[in-house]
Amino acid sequence: MEAKEGQRLIVVSNRLPITISKDAKGEYHFKMSSGGLVSALSGCKKSMSFIWIGWTGLYIPPKDRALVDKRLMEEYSCQAVYLDDDLADRHYNGFSNSILWPLFHYHPGEMNFDEANWLAYRQANLKFAESIRSLVRSGDMVWVQDYHLMLLPMLLRGLVDGPGKDGSVTQKELAKIKEGIVEATPEVENEALNDVKIGFFLHTPFPRAPTMPNGIEFEGRYSQVGTFPIGIDPDQFVNNLAKPSVKERVAALEQRFKGVKIIVGVDRLDYIKGVVLVQLAVPSRQDVEEYQNLRSTVNELVGRINGRFGTVEFMPIHFMHKSLAFDELCALYAVSDVCLVTSTRDGMNLVSYEYIACQQERQGAMILSEFAGAAQSLNGSIVVNPWDSQQVADAIHEAVTMSPETRAENQKKLFKYVTKYSSAYWGTSFVREMSRLRPSQHPAVPPESGGQSADREGEALEHGAVPT
Repeated sequence: MEAKEGQRLIVVSNRLPITISKDAKGEYHFKMSSGGLVSALSGCKKSMSFIWIGWTGLYIPPKDRALVDKRLMEEYSCQAVYLDDDLADRHYNGFSNSILWPLFHYHPGEMNFDEANWLAYRQANLKFAESIRSLVRSGDMVWVQDYHLMLLPMLLRGLVDGPGKDGSVTQKELAKIKEGIVEATPEVENEALNDVKIGFFLHTPFPRAPTMPNGIEFEGRYSQVGTFPIGIDPDQFVNNLAKPSVKERVAALEQRFKGVKIIVGVDRLDYIKGVVLVQLAVPSRQDVEEYQNLRSTVNELVGRINGRFGTVEFMPIHFMHKSLAFDELCALYAVSDVCLVTSTRDGMNLVSYEYIACQQERQGAMILSEFAGAAQSLNGSIVVNPWDSQQVADAIHEAVTMSPETRAENQKKLFKYVTKYSSAYWGTSFVREMSRLRPSQHPAVPPESGGQSADREGEALEHGAVPT
C-alpha cells in the first residue's frame, strides 16, 4: 500500500495516553497509561504511526508547557491540550460523564444537567480544535475518538480550510441522541451527524434518520457509517506471560488458591458494569457523586457476602479497588478458571479479549453479558442476561463444571477471533475506509466491507503515512 507524500494521521482523544506527574522537586515524570483505547491504539502503532493529541490530565502552568511539549512530542509523538482545572472538571465530570455517559448507557436516572457544564463542554471542544489547528496541514487526516469530543469535527471544519480534515469514531449509542433525549443539546446531535465517517463498535440502527445502505443523509450532507469492532494487541499479553517473573507469580497464585475455582472480574467501578462477583475494580471518575455512592454500595455488599460465607481460612470475594501492574494483571487472568463480565450496558468490553489472550494454557470459560458489545463477536462464550440472577448463577455453575474438551474447543474459537481482529486490524480498517472519503464529495456507497464484516486481514500501512 503506497502512501501519499506528506500525508499524516492525527488521533484525538480526551486524554493523552501518557500519565504526567510532578514530584516535590518540580520535575515532571511521564509513563504510559492503561485503558482500552490506549491498548488498542498502541497496537495500531505496529502498522502505522500517528500524532496523538489530548488533554494532559492535570493543570500545567504556562511556564512549564514548553518543556512538557518538547518531551511529549520527542518521546511519545504526542501534543498536549491544556485546560484549567474547572473547565476540565466541568467538561469531563460535569457533562461528558454526568449527561452523555449515562444517556448512552440507558441510565437516564443518573443524568444531572447543568447549563454551565454544557458551556464548558463546548469550550473544551473548541480548545481541542485550536490545538489541532496549530498542528494540522493540508492533506492530514484527523481521527476523533469518543463522546467527549462530539462537537470537534464541526469546530475543526470551521477553523481549518481544505478537504480531508476529519473523521470521527463514536460509541454505538449515538442513536440515542437521534431519539431526542438530549433536547437541551441539539448541537451535539447535529454536528455528530456532520462527520464524514462515523465508526461504531457495534451494528445498531439509526432511528428517525434518513438512511442509505451504508450511511446517513442529514441536512443535505452524507455521512458514511460502518461497524469497526475494536480489539487488543494479543501479543502483548501472550509475550508477557512468557516472562520468568510472571511465570513465578502465576505459580505462586496457583499455590495460594490450590483446590479453589477462581472467578475473575476486572471492571472499572461503574454503574454500567453490573458487578456480581468482583475480583478487581479499577478506580473510575471518583469525583462524580454517583460513582462515590457505587463504591460504598459495593464495599458493603462484599463485606456482607464475605461475612456470611467466609471462614477463618476462606474468603469468597477478594475485592481490590485499585489498578494492578500489568504483570500482576496477566498472572491473575492466567490462573483464573472463569472470567465474569456482567455489564448492563457496554460499548465493547476488552477485558474479555484480554482474558482470552491469557488463557492458552488453562483454557478457562468466558461468561459474557449479552449487553456487552463483545457478545456479538466472541462465539464460544456463555452469554447471559445480567439482570437475570438465576441465569447468571446457572452460567457460573456451567463454567466451573465444563469439561476440558468443551473448554479447549471454545478457547480455540475465541483465541482465533481475538488474534485475527486485533487493535491493529481495527485501526488499519478504519483508516483505510476513512482515507477513501473527502468532505467536499458525496461519498460513493462503499462495498459490503468495513471492520469485522470483511473477512480479510488488515493490511499494514506504510510507516508514518496514510494509505491512498
